[in-house]
Amino acid sequence: MEYSQIICSKEKHVATITMNRPEKMNAYSEVMVHEIITALSNARDDDEVRAVIITGAGRGFCSGGEVSADYRYPERYRGHRLESMLEMRENFHQIVRFLWRFDKPTVAAINGAAVAGGLTLALCCDFRIAAESAKLGDTSLRFALMPDEGGAWIFPRVMGLANALKMSLFSEIYPAQKAKELGLVHEVTTVENLMSVAWEWAKRLAAGPPIAMRITKRMMYKQMQMDLENALEDAALGTLVTNYCDDVMEGVAAFHEKRNPTFKGR
Repeated sequence: MEYSQIICSKEKHVATITMNRPEKMNAYSEVMVHEIITALSNARDDDEVRAVIITGAGRGFCSGGEVSADYRYPERYRGHRLESMLEMRENFHQIVRFLWRFDKPTVAAINGAAVAGGLTLALCCDFRIAAESAKLGDTSLRFALMPDEGGAWIFPRVMGLANALKMSLFSEIYPAQKAKELGLVHEVTTVENLMSVAWEWAKRLAAGPPIAMRITKRMMYKQMQMDLENALEDAALGTLVTNYCDDVMEGVAAFHEKRNPTFKGR
């Protein structure tokens, strides 16, 4: 499929989605959001894809919502009393929902600024690798806005309530190393090595057992909202899928033969 605001590629079980609005620091647009969702849908349905990298073109990862002087709401909402709510519900909120439910592992390669909604987008990925020059934070209140892209829900879950309040209410932006200390990123590297490090993480994830990997990810996300009894029942039900896969026999054989397993996803 041809895209106008993202670039997609696939190599060795890893799909890479690059947001491609460098002149806007990859601020999200309606077109870009729906192209990302389409690319993720294709990756979800493609059994050859086992992991996904999301990154940005140019100097920015994603700067969140566009605040340029000439920005206007999409025409179909324009002038409606609920235009801001409708735009959020049908656009950026959809990508947050999709990523949160996406069951293949995702890696954000944060090449530059990831602020406000851009930080939310990065935090919706399972793993985050940042370039040393990257900046992360929430600038919503600088524009008298709020973290309306899902940040108010996800920031406290990633960095704790006290740190999330401090970041958002003081409109703080952190260098990559500080962001790592706060739990916003997993690893910091040079900008030159960013994609190779992200690729190594994605390649290791893609080498894992695909079915068990996907179920494990979904279990952890779901069970954050469960009590122990329901979590244990959920895990027991999951074994009806994982324990009868051919990959289990491959894993056991590889262990006894002292070799790396080759998982087929069956």
